[in-house]
Amino acid sequence: MLNYSEIRKFDVTNGPGVRTTIFVSGCTHKCEGCFNEELQDFNYGNKWTKNEENEFISYVSDPVVVGVNILGGEPLQQNMDSCLLNLLKRIKEEYPDKSIWLWTGYVFEDILDNKEKMDIIKLVDILVDGKFEIDKRNLKLKYRGSENQRVIDVKKSLEQGETFQLNV
Repeated sequence: MLNYSEIRKFDVTNGPGVRTTIFVSGCTHKCEGCFNEELQDFNYGNKWTKNEENEFISYVSDPVVVGVNILGGEPLQQNMDSCLLNLLKRIKEEYPDKSIWLWTGYVFEDILDNKEKMDIIKLVDILVDGKFEIDKRNLKLKYRGSENQRVIDVKKSLEQGETFQLNV
């Protein structure tokens, strides 16, 4: 069962514009200096239910919201059930013009051969990839914490067959 620590109805700190954000619980990367260390525990926070899904979707429906952020924890380790996948599918079906951003410690190229992770990634517009590396920390970067992390246009990358990074 998916756990989450927080839902932000209107988030302006993660991604461009006003967005609705969920922080999922559970991560095995254990990055040194992780800013969400409590979210490494898969049991941390609240249980995700259909009620939470419906509430999240109601936030996304607000015209001021331009998109969704999925952070953690590690979203691509949320494979104990299909809650996250179902949420992303529903967002794409009901609000196809709202972008989905997802942060992961995995590297995009390493995800391509993993069907389970790709099922999620195919629904994502922008992927911020790579583990946080404390020796590459840079507080001036937009949307990421260390210089090894990349902001990737997933759709363009999959169409072109090569990783397309955004300059942000």
